[in-house]
Parts: sequence; C-alpha cells; structure tokens
Amino acid sequence: MDTKSPLLPSTASPVRLREIPYNYTSFSDREIVIRLLGEDNWQILNSLRDERVTGRSSQMLFEVLGDIWAVQRNPYLEDDLLDNRKRRKSLLEALRHRLSQMEKRRTEYEMEGADRAKRVAQLIKATHQAVNTFEAHFKDTQKMRSKSLALLSKHTRKDNICFDGFARVSHVTDATDWRVEYPFVVLYPRSEKEVGQLVRDCIKLGLTIIPRGGGTGYTGGAVPLTPYSAVINTEKLMEIGSVEHASILPGVEQTYATVCTGAGVVTRRVMDVADNAGLVFACDPTSADASCIGGNVAMNAGGKKAVLWGTALDNLVSWRMVTPDGNWLEVERLQHNLGKIHDQDQVSFALKRFDASGKKLLSEESLVIPGTQFRKGDLGKDVTDKFLGGLPGIQKEGCDGIITSARWILHKMPAHTGTFCLEFYGQVREAVPAIVEIRDYLMALPKKGESRVMLAGLEHLDDRYVKAVGYASKAKHLGRPKMILIGDVIGDDEKQVALAVSEVVRLCNARGAEGFIAVSPEARKTFWLDRSRTAAIAKHTNAFKINEDVVIPLPRMGDYCDGIERINIELSLHNKIRLCTALSEFLQGELPLRHYEDESNKAELIGDRRELALNTVEQVRTRWQWLYDNLDLPLPQAEQNFDQLGVNAVELTNRAEQPTLFHRLQDHSIRVSWKLELLQELNEIFEGDNFKLIIERLEMTHKDILRGRVFVALHMHAGDGNVHTNLPVNSDH
Repeated sequence: MDTKSPLLPSTASPVRLREIPYNYTSFSDREIVIRLLGEDNWQILNSLRDERVTGRSSQMLFEVLGDIWAVQRNPYLEDDLLDNRKRRKSLLEALRHRLSQMEKRRTEYEMEGADRAKRVAQLIKATHQAVNTFEAHFKDTQKMRSKSLALLSKHTRKDNICFDGFARVSHVTDATDWRVEYPFVVLYPRSEKEVGQLVRDCIKLGLTIIPRGGGTGYTGGAVPLTPYSAVINTEKLMEIGSVEHASILPGVEQTYATVCTGAGVVTRRVMDVADNAGLVFACDPTSADASCIGGNVAMNAGGKKAVLWGTALDNLVSWRMVTPDGNWLEVERLQHNLGKIHDQDQVSFALKRFDASGKKLLSEESLVIPGTQFRKGDLGKDVTDKFLGGLPGIQKEGCDGIITSARWILHKMPAHTGTFCLEFYGQVREAVPAIVEIRDYLMALPKKGESRVMLAGLEHLDDRYVKAVGYASKAKHLGRPKMILIGDVIGDDEKQVALAVSEVVRLCNARGAEGFIAVSPEARKTFWLDRSRTAAIAKHTNAFKINEDVVIPLPRMGDYCDGIERINIELSLHNKIRLCTALSEFLQGELPLRHYEDESNKAELIGDRRELALNTVEQVRTRWQWLYDNLDLPLPQAEQNFDQLGVNAVELTNRAEQPTLFHRLQDHSIRVSWKLELLQELNEIFEGDNFKLIIERLEMTHKDILRGRVFVALHMHAGDGNVHTNLPVNSDH
C-alpha cells in the first residue's frame, strides 16, 4: 500500500525468519549468516529455501550456525570451551559430523538437480571454513590472552586484567543497550600512572582502546565495535581532594573554591563534598548517581544548573588525559571568568605535553579560542561541534584520549531558593513563548548586589514524559497537562525571590496555564522528584531507547515541538494501519471457538460474522489511511470528506493561522481510537461466550502491534534549549 509519508510505509513489516536455534539475540538469521558465511551465501541460502525436499539438510546447517553463534555471543560458554579441551573437541566433531551428513545427502540428490547440488556444495564449503575459523579462534584467543596478561601485568595487578565472562558481558554496552561485539579484555587501572602504561601496551597488542566510566552515556561511545578491543574502566580512579576555598587560578585576581577529582569519582560524591563545604558543584546531569567525572568532561555534561553556571566546559579549571600515543597531556584554563565561557571575548588554555613517565615536558603551547566559537547564538550548548576549536578532551566522547583527573571551580549558592511548577494545557506551540518570557524576565533582573535574583534551573517535560513519570496534576480539574515547567529562582533577599517567583506564575497565567509555588523544602523536593524519573519513558522497552540531544534556540522551540507532534501522529497512524492488516489476516484464517462446540457446525455458528468483521476493519483502515495520506490537506477541503469516511470531529481548539487536517489530530478534535472505532464494533459482532476466544485473540494482536509502536518524547533543559529527544524502541522492532 503506497503512502505519501516520508517516514515509513504503512504495510506490515516483513517477517524476520529465525530458523537458527539458540539465537537469544536480536540478530536475525540474515545478519547471522552474513557474519558467519558472507552475503553471497545468504543469497544462495535464500534461493534454496523454496527448493527444500525434506528440509533436513537446512536444519543441520542452521544447527551448525546456531552452535557457533551461541558460543560467540556468550562469553561464559566461550570460557568453558577454552578451559575444557575435551568438550571443545566434542563440539567441533559434532559440527563436522553434521556437515558430513549434509554432504552425503547432497551426493544422494545430486542427480535430481546439478545446479541445486552445486549451490549446496558451496554452502557446505563455506560452513566448513566457518567451523575452521571457529576452531582457530580458540587457539588464537588463548595465545592472545597469555601474551596480553604477560605484558599488561607488568603495570597493574592481575586481578585488574579481566578476560572473564562477567567483566566482558558487563562492558558490552552502555545505557544505549546497543550490543555489537564483546570486548577482548576489561582493564581496571588503580591509578593515573597505570592508565598511561596500559594504553601503551594495548597499542603494542593492536587492541582498540575504549574509555569507560559509569556506562551511563547514550551516545554509544563505550560500545565495542571490534572483537579485539580493550575497555579501560576508570571507576577505580576514585581520588577526591578536599575543597580548597582559596585556590589561586592562573590569571585570575580573586581566589576561588576548587576541588580536584579522579575520573572515576561518581558525580554525586563531588556534589556532596561541595555541599558539605557550603558550595555547589554545577555539573549535575540526571545520571549524577551513576555517572563519573571522566564522562562528564568527555561529554561536556550539563544538568539543571547549566542555565546558571554552564556545562562542564564552563566549570573546568584543568584536566589531565592520556593521549592515543600513550603520552600525557595537561590542559589548564587561563584567565578563567568564573562564569559561562562564551561571555569571555578570548578564552586561553595552556597545553603541556609530557612523555610516558608524565615527568619530562615534551612541548608547551597556548590555545586561544574566541568565546563566541564555543556556542552558537541563543544556544546554551552546541552538541554538533565536537572539535571546539581544537580543545582536547572536552566533548570528544573519549575519542582523543582518556581523561584521568580534573579540577573544578565550586560556586556559592545564594541563601534563598524559590521553586515553581507550571502546567500548560493548550497547544505546545502557544505555551512555548512562556519559556522565553520567563527566561528573559529573570535574566533581566539584577545579578549583583544584595537584590540579585537568578534563574538556577528550568526544566521541561512534554506530555509523553508527564504520563511516563506518573505526574499527578496539581490543577485537579483540568486533567493531564500537555507540558510542565519546573524551575528554581535563587537570591540573597527572600522577598525579592518571592516576588520573582510570583511574577513567573503571573506570566504563566497570562498564557492560560496554572502555576504553583513550593512553600517548604519538602515541597521543593517533591516538585523536582518527577524530573528525576525521566528514565521511565523507556520502561516498556526495558530501558532501550534512541537518544538524541538537539539544541534549539528557544524562540524556535514551538516549531520543533510541532514537528515532533507531526512525527508522532504519523507514527501512531502507521501503527494502527499495521494493526488493521494484522486483524484482517487473523479474521481470514481459522477462527478459534470454545472447544466444546461441535466442529461440524462451526461455519454455521460463525455465519456472516467473519464478513462483517472484515468489512468493519476495512472501513476503519480506509478512514485511517485517508487521514495518514492527507495530513497537509487544508482543513476546509478536508472537512468535505468527513461524512463520507465516517470521521467524527468535535470543536476545533487549535488556533493555527492556516489549519490543516494535521491540526485537528494535534488538538484531538479528531481521535483515532482502536477501542471506539474497532474493538467496540468487533465486540458487537462477536458477542457471546462462544466467540470469547476470538475477542481475546483480537486484543492480543492489538497488544503485540502496539508494542512495536515508535514515538518521540521530549524533555528539555529549558534554560539553554538543550532538548533530549528520545525514541523508546524494542530491540527486535
């Protein structure tokens, strides 16, 4: 079925054949065969699929591939076979026995088709090669492990060099849950000195080096892509110094509080150390309880306080890293402005390169970058610029070296904080200007002196996040909001803070929204609790999601939200059209009735119900397909077709200047509903206890198709326009 959508075809997806046994992974048979035998042999296998006589040879082939694949994707099985030569020999003999049986059967049937026999022979030959490679892998692995252990153990204890299944399984992926290859070895250096030595030895061994901290990243930066890779886990670099309240910073006249941390220190520990000293550590991503300092530098992490003090880049004094050649690099910021980096005209850094010992200075240079180069206009962060004027380490995602330690500035939080929560119930496009107005109002307030008032955090959740986190609406009579904003305002004068928060609520009320103010520390904590539960968006996919950071100028946020809602409507309609296809296929097949019914009168019992149900599904499919194909149709033109197609529409509340059919779906004045348009009708057709199993199967079909639905959800650091755009997906869809 053709559609006009650029997103996806609305037809049902092709079946993913899974004939290979023991395959508990998300890899399809095609992907496994290509990895083990190559693309050409997959084509041969496909060509033979319709020419099977008994299917016994194909079954044996898949068993061979399944055995190999099960071992390759399970480090525990691999370790067991490496340790037990007898068991390994038995497995290899079994694989080759199956292949010999396949060859015997090929010879028997050769006279019936020479071309077919030739293709089968090629498959058998390729599989023999795969088995030989599989056997050689054990010898190569044992040899490589011995060589690696001998070299690496010169610089760290043997228990920090892990080839075991537990370590390799734990480091095959990060927060993305994307799995490609298992690492060859996982290393846990206990000191900065060990990191440099291990890097140099990994280079000698030809291993791809992957830095890793808490494994909380959503970019896939810690995911091994080659079997011969070494993950260097920095979590044992847990040194954290005491707060130095009067640090002298290069080129800065006033002293400032700083703290030095190892790359493996968990972010929350640094926040606690600062808090105990009456100070604030500004880098506070949502993953603060699990993320590590090295990752914060490598990702240029931000968080709630980024609107006030910027991201990691703005708060770093210096950092140390091991470069890809195994040498050391120290980066120190000069003339730190103690604020956001883009406010400084020229930003200077001193780069000192040392040899492998970290003592001999090899070179020294100064790097001067215009402050405006770090961020685009009206953006709090530019995630597209990984180069950052050639500044090493920061925002490079571990690609240009391994961060081992960093020194950070700590800030003094004003005495009083006011927290507000704003609930918006209209169109998001109309609510977004409130974010700009609130930010501009608070930014215009004094930032110095006793009357200073500052925005310390402004976070946004869209309606999908509002639902996912279980948000309880504070305006009880209005239902679930389309968007919420949670913010903190800080200052030294309690009265000025209260006045600012009240004005924020007034601005929100002017946009038709509801505003609420926390009156106690407990209430403030409750307001922010929902923001900390954003991981719930991927609960239904077992935490698997695609995450993309998109930084949007705040005035354009409404356009972005409209675009995302358009995508979600298309994806929803696409999923429902797939549902119609699946329901039609089920209704055309054998319909299950209660077991006690006499089989002979089954057709009589069903009567014309099958035809009525198919007609109902087809009518609904036609209506939904028309909506899918005509989202851009001007509304006056679209409404002429409503009666003919059975489209039920209530009063339009969307105030778009030139409304289209999309705007009716956006404001829910047209609802596309499985329950109201399909299930209700099908329940009436198959009414009665005799047809209970049919209704159950219909509902199961809906549940299965709905599970594969993709949607896009947004939550944003509204103070700087950094939008986390998330697509929760199941790995088998």
